[in-house]
Amino acid sequence: MKDNFSAQSAQYAQFRPQYPPEMFEFLFAKTARFEAAWDCGTGNGQVAQVLAMHFKNVLATDISARQLEKATPRPNIRYAIEPAEKCSAPDGTFDLIAVAQAVHWFDFERFYAEVRRALRPDGGLLALLGYGLLHFGEATLDGPFNHFYAQTLGPFWDAERRHVDAHYRSLPFPFRELPVPDFSMAFSWSRAQFLGYLGTWSAVQHFVRANGHNPLDTFAPEIEAAWPAHDPKTVRFPVFMRLGSMA
Repeated sequence: MKDNFSAQSAQYAQFRPQYPPEMFEFLFAKTARFEAAWDCGTGNGQVAQVLAMHFKNVLATDISARQLEKATPRPNIRYAIEPAEKCSAPDGTFDLIAVAQAVHWFDFERFYAEVRRALRPDGGLLALLGYGLLHFGEATLDGPFNHFYAQTLGPFWDAERRHVDAHYRSLPFPFRELPVPDFSMAFSWSRAQFLGYLGTWSAVQHFVRANGHNPLDTFAPEIEAAWPAHDPKTVRFPVFMRLGSMA
């Protein structure tokens, strides 16, 4: 698994968006038991925090020690530096395994084998969560932003990014799949928050390493022309989930 996020772990903790409550309400309504959950690829523990409010025990793993340093501790969360393809939990431990915006980095065959081993065979669930490209609904902002995403950063996105753009429909998924409604999330962001979020993108970091300067230094003035510094804008993200059962 690639570690594209350790370098910007502080920004990641500050600017990454939170998933909508209704998505978790739907997921928990499908969950049969609440003994143990695994947040795989937890990053800064964002999803683990939500799971900990419902499950007796939560294992939250990531390969980035710097990301885990930003995670908020809770008595019922055990944070561990572990790859997705090798979990320390015993067989049949988890009622739910959740992966948020991370599964596209995994070795699918090895990870799914680990899911089948670690998930309870009698109704355990695997939830692959993610969110797509944001939009404003304003041409003066969406136009420059889409150009920045596809043209400026296009060559610097990892190949795995295509799975996010496809809302994970391009992933193999060898489980009994359950239907899931559409979700979305919306935030009122300042211009600084928007630019801070873009700074967490792996493609931005790849661009910096290749070219020696930050592409946001050039992009920011384009956005500033259409977005006053103290004027909040509504930013919307499509949210998607693939939900599978062992039963």
